[in-house]
Amino acid sequence: MRIWYEQNPIRSDPFTPLVSAMATISAALSISFLPPPTRRAASTTFSPRIIKRAARFWCCAEPPSPEQETPAPPSPPPSSLWGVSTSAWTAGVAGLGLLETGYLSYLKLTGSEAFCPVGGGGCGDVLDSDYSVVFGIPLPLVGMLAYGLVAALSLQENSEELLPGLDDLDIRLTLLLLATSLATASAYFLFILNTKFVGTSCVYCLSSAFISFTLFFIRIKDIGLARIQKFVGLQLAVAVIVALSLTNSYSSATTQLKGTDDFVLEPYKIEITAESTPFAISLAKHLHSIGAKMYGAFWCSHCNDQKQMFGREAMEVLDYVECFPNGAGKGKKMANECAATGLEGFPTWIINGKLLSGDKELSVLAEESGFVSEVPEQS
Repeated sequence: MRIWYEQNPIRSDPFTPLVSAMATISAALSISFLPPPTRRAASTTFSPRIIKRAARFWCCAEPPSPEQETPAPPSPPPSSLWGVSTSAWTAGVAGLGLLETGYLSYLKLTGSEAFCPVGGGGCGDVLDSDYSVVFGIPLPLVGMLAYGLVAALSLQENSEELLPGLDDLDIRLTLLLLATSLATASAYFLFILNTKFVGTSCVYCLSSAFISFTLFFIRIKDIGLARIQKFVGLQLAVAVIVALSLTNSYSSATTQLKGTDDFVLEPYKIEITAESTPFAISLAKHLHSIGAKMYGAFWCSHCNDQKQMFGREAMEVLDYVECFPNGAGKGKKMANECAATGLEGFPTWIINGKLLSGDKELSVLAEESGFVSEVPEQS
């Protein structure tokens, strides 16, 4: 070994003897694991010069330059709406929803009355009903958590590191599904508002629906109509789950008489003293034949006035539904049949699928039901 290095000096590289020695040892170890014939041939083939050159070539090899690496494909540009990124729009709109639901959550948890700028106390009736709670949790609180999550994800999408470990695709898909859930829930509650609270105005319900639908369309704009087709099935599945969950939560929801939490009113009957006219009896038979019903409450004075209009004999024919058969007040609930019709007050008539509130003159009921009688109405 000493003689070989003297014959092949490389003074420019002081580590050459060490590299050559390591290469020789590696080759010797490799040859030792070969069978004898192969080991002999290999030992005659390798020379120190070849080993040194191979080792020197390996040691002097340089990593590829950055220019030789394959460039990553460019990421798609962020979408915008009127010059503002969709993530900023989403965060702003979700912030409005967070403020509204935060205010309503405060009212619900403290038992305070809501300020209703439009519709008087109608919005308070909606906010205090059984439909303001889902699975025992106040609905505004659920909305506040949902809007808060949307706002946080939008800020994350806008380069604010709030939720580590999420990439851009995860955030955009999650925001799309959250917006779909909020829009589905808002559509469901609008249906409840128009069927269970007919004629009642709820500005908070409408504003929340506007915010939810706005978020939904912003996220659709962010994904794009061409790519949104890939997620339609997933959106439909989320919408069905939300609708079924709400339906299951409200399947046993009923309406309690407001303002009667501190007492119990036992049911009682008021005698109908008026005699029925032939016109009233004929009208009652006609209403019965077409399936018309009168919904009332035993404590309702207008219901008793309506009964007196028909008289004793006609009321025995007429289909009357008592909405509080077990009494009213604390712990007493409205009958399911009455709650399902979305009554606003008493009495309420349902004639040919049409809902009529308040006591009505017999002539009005005859006109609404299409009743024609040869017997004139007597005053």
